[in-house]
Amino acid sequence: MKLYDCSTAPSPRRVRIFLAEKGLTLPTVQVDLRGGEQFAPAFRAMNPDCTVPVLALDSGAAITDIIAICRYIEELHPEPALMGRDAEERALIECWVRRIEWDGIYAIQEAFRNSMPGLEHRALPGPLPLEQIPALAERGRLRARHFLAWLDTRLADHAFVGGAAFTIADISAMVTVDFAARAKLDPPEHLRHLRRWHQDVSRRPSAKA
Repeated sequence: MKLYDCSTAPSPRRVRIFLAEKGLTLPTVQVDLRGGEQFAPAFRAMNPDCTVPVLALDSGAAITDIIAICRYIEELHPEPALMGRDAEERALIECWVRRIEWDGIYAIQEAFRNSMPGLEHRALPGPLPLEQIPALAERGRLRARHFLAWLDTRLADHAFVGGAAFTIADISAMVTVDFAARAKLDPPEHLRHLRRWHQDVSRRPSAKA
């Protein structure tokens, strides 16, 4: 197996943290997103969406979705369980992850990519050259603030996003909060449950992945 990564991008970081929690290392290829290497014919042949991460398997198959990559790793290395131990846990954790993606990651991406200098023709990741829309940046900021407040409420009586144990939901949420800071959308001071949780999970060795 080989992981196609970019050390500065939030999406592959979710996979790196997942691997670190499992105690696993994989051969890694750094893809220069800033230099446009994701659009090169060789990479595009492997992933027509021109995004990272990509997990290339020995069979020649390529897994291009973050959760699918993590699911594959979890199947091969089930301990520690990061995606649930039974049907109910797995379903609930996946619910949290999808909400984090839709209400958090996509909202912050909307704000970031529609306002960041240098991304004028790259408002969405992928092969299409799409122009920035300032109104979408503002909408993304509103959505992101709503998400951070929701996450604070969720963590008011839970040690972790999914309940009592650290899971892929916490990995996804931590990367989202860190991405928010890059987009100048830091959680407000009064979201103390979110700040407590973020400090705790950021102390884990895997957070440095």
